[in-house]
Amino acid sequence: MPVADLRQLLRGLPVFPDSMPGFDTAAAPGDPGELFAEWLQHAASAGVPAPHAMTLSTVDDGNPTARVLILKNLVGHDWQFATGSNSPKGRQLAAHPHAALTFFWPTVGRQIRVRGAVRPMSRGDSARDFLARPLGSRAEALVGRQSQVLADPAELDAALAEAYARVENDPELVAPHWTLYGLRAEQAEFWQGDAERRHTRLRYSRTGDTWSKEVLWP
Repeated sequence: MPVADLRQLLRGLPVFPDSMPGFDTAAAPGDPGELFAEWLQHAASAGVPAPHAMTLSTVDDGNPTARVLILKNLVGHDWQFATGSNSPKGRQLAAHPHAALTFFWPTVGRQIRVRGAVRPMSRGDSARDFLARPLGSRAEALVGRQSQVLADPAELDAALAEAYARVENDPELVAPHWTLYGLRAEQAEFWQGDAERRHTRLRYSRTGDTWSKEVLWP
């Protein structure tokens, strides 16, 4: 497609759905986790695909990297996700243990951004998370070569077949590098879109175990 046509296509795409929910910031709870739970339930009820999917942004030598993961749980201030500690994102978190999460739900015109320090959860928590994964996901994690160059698809087939066999022979087997991480939220921002661009933004900031709230300009 010519660049000019691509620009025209992009300009013609709709930005917001036909209707969006309201957002009364004065009625927002004092803890962002409570508001997230409310918004998540609403998104699921509204048919938002995979509302628990989020963009995880990390830093590698000053360069940002982003990819989509699944939120596993929200416990206290910890927004939990999992990956291999030997993966690119695991290595980035080891070197720079801070990250940002972004949830975007276009069908309801909502976005949530969270940022904070990241730490690994206990080995027991990581093992329980791994064993709760489907068989294929456990086999893939056991291979443990994420993002490495694949010279021959046959290598992948052989490695997965071996990993499947290992899981079937030992259902309690846990990949040694599998890690459940917790992003300890320092800030959380909730954004509600508006067709007239009167967007509503509410930012939570944490000091110790206390949250403060501020309404921001769109």
